[in-house]
Amino acid sequence: MRVGIIVPQGWTGEYKGVAPVAAWQRSVKITRRAESLGFESAWLFDHFHTTPEPLDTITFEAYTALTALAGQTDRIRLGQIVTCAAYRNPALMAKMISTMDVISGGRMEIGVGAGWKREEFDAYGYEFPSTHDRLGRLRDTLEILTKMFEPGRATYTGEYTSVAGAINEPQPVQRPRPPIMVGGNGREVTWRLAARYADELNLDATPPAELPEALEVIAARCAEVDRDPVSLPVSVHIWWEHLDAAGSRAELIDAYREAGAARVMTLVRAAAQDPDELDRFREDCVAAGAQLEEATI
Repeated sequence: MRVGIIVPQGWTGEYKGVAPVAAWQRSVKITRRAESLGFESAWLFDHFHTTPEPLDTITFEAYTALTALAGQTDRIRLGQIVTCAAYRNPALMAKMISTMDVISGGRMEIGVGAGWKREEFDAYGYEFPSTHDRLGRLRDTLEILTKMFEPGRATYTGEYTSVAGAINEPQPVQRPRPPIMVGGNGREVTWRLAARYADELNLDATPPAELPEALEVIAARCAEVDRDPVSLPVSVHIWWEHLDAAGSRAELIDAYREAGAARVMTLVRAAAQDPDELDRFREDCVAAGAQLEEATI
């Protein structure tokens, strides 16, 4: 089981009272530290202001920050956990990801979901559609991303968004495309979309005890489209509160490994103030039998 680090960017209020330039320097330092400690990926939330309450403090935007982090790292993979499909035109999203994949030398991953945080939609001028419509837009987004990463011009007429002869050059370095990770816990629609379109399904805060049963349902969703479930690895986003509340972080990570998670991603929130927390978390992951690269520190 692989382990990804969600890099502090301010979304949980961890940068309250920190000057923006100093906060960004911390984010860069933590990402570099994660790479040198052998973590395989680094992630940013795609949110615009803090949670649970909007505060007048830092939240770095995901795509611009990931592009900058690509220039500050060499090996670690980079992605969003996860992009709200409604926040960006999907053809533009594909263009951005392709450019970012070139800049990073082929290290980008695409996390995408339907979106959920209504107060953010309202604050930034986005219409907040029904669940049905948000899932429909996610379907159209996945169709367009798939077509934009294929050679030639992309054409698709969807219910919510379309493209007509869209050119996506440069194409991404990774072929056939950067991995697409669909995020969400919706068994009826989201998991079916993942089975049809995704290279990975990311579950949000699913406890280890519930994961085996979820994997059975996901396998059934794959069977509906004649897909081998082995080809759809399932990862879990562990919320930082759950990580901090665990009696033993090593035991929690091990529980996910034993339950069948292919990858876990989590925010080690304390690293925003003390980067050595990442070293201690690495020790927990090693004790849990997780798969990490050799540390270079």
